[in-house]
Amino acid sequence: MTTYLLKGVSLLGRDRTDLLLADGRITDASTAGAEVIDADGLVALPGLVDLHTHLREPGREDAETVESGSRAAALGGYTAVCAMANTEPVADTAGVVEQVWRLGRAAGLVDVQPVGAVTVGLGGEQLAELGAMAGSAARVRIFSDDGHCVADPRVMRRALEYVKAFDGVIAQHAEEPRLTVGAQMHEGSVSVRLGLAGWPAVAEEAIVARDALLAGHVGARLHVCHVSTAGSVEILRWAKRSGVRVTAEVTPHHLLLTDASAESYDPVFKVNPPLRTAEDIAALRAALADGTIDAVATDHAPHAVEDKECEWDYARPGMLGLETALSIVYQNGGLDWDQIAERMSRTPARIAGLADHGRDPVPGAPANLTLVDPQARWRVDPTALASGSRNTPYAGMALPGRVVHTFLRGEPTVFEGKATR
Repeated sequence: MTTYLLKGVSLLGRDRTDLLLADGRITDASTAGAEVIDADGLVALPGLVDLHTHLREPGREDAETVESGSRAAALGGYTAVCAMANTEPVADTAGVVEQVWRLGRAAGLVDVQPVGAVTVGLGGEQLAELGAMAGSAARVRIFSDDGHCVADPRVMRRALEYVKAFDGVIAQHAEEPRLTVGAQMHEGSVSVRLGLAGWPAVAEEAIVARDALLAGHVGARLHVCHVSTAGSVEILRWAKRSGVRVTAEVTPHHLLLTDASAESYDPVFKVNPPLRTAEDIAALRAALADGTIDAVATDHAPHAVEDKECEWDYARPGMLGLETALSIVYQNGGLDWDQIAERMSRTPARIAGLADHGRDPVPGAPANLTLVDPQARWRVDPTALASGSRNTPYAGMALPGRVVHTFLRGEPTVFEGKATR
């Protein structure tokens, strides 16, 4: 392995220092023979960890592959991503999660941690092979039917009880399906004016409240995916004060974009959960800053071009996020670099059980690092994104904070802004 000396890097935006990367770790050994990288003006963060990505493989390689998604993640500063289970076939067995895990290892750009399905085929009726997936080579610790809510409270309770045996976590897509039939966007004044079927905030909030009560009752770990409403924030505050073992995530696009974006009828703005109001955004930003919301997760959801370039009624919900997330949060989250490290690296790594990630760059820590130029501005060009898809709402937007280098176990996966493989 090559030894690298990062000269003059700023740790979490504070003290400037030199970092030596050798044998996969940060060390204070001799710098003799090290390859020197001028890092003056760059901020060093622990490598970012994304709790919520859709890498589509197996089954939808027309939209994304583990390799293309891994490349996008590395370019966005990530060293580990959790890959959701809604593949084809669904990742509801040890065999499928191990396949995804091995594809990630073969790509070698980020650590890909599979998320196992909660129920067979995401059907919401029968528990999947939770124990077998946990005991597999992939060592699954997060389980989610994301894209589908585990709507039956009895099934949800059994899942929460089951994963307690190995300190697993159920990550819930909070959507009461009977309240969102035919819904196209947030239910509010904009949906009324546009004549589009509304998706009420209470559809999310009802499940967040129910599952917080269930998790508290059985003493299990619950994670709420892509929180989008001010009401959900208040429920989470109550649950945490009550001692419930609950964590939550917010996406960058829910920190930035409102339901007014739907006025263009551009299907790129159709996401699940839908874009909400300015009041919701303010509540989400405040909750992220005070720790009520624990993590930023991209919900990177690539779609083939033909899936998004169609009539609004039929457009698949979702947007890309891996390559833009850090810049969006830096610009709109109201966080300093230490808070960004907490919400985008340390806490996500703890939730996912990734012991080699989320460690601050000090001697002895694994050399999983992200180096950012906070002064650089870059323009989002969808045709230049590494993802296999192009469904981004940020096209043409100038964003601050460019990832310059990403290191996985001491080896560069991104060097001078370009993927190394």
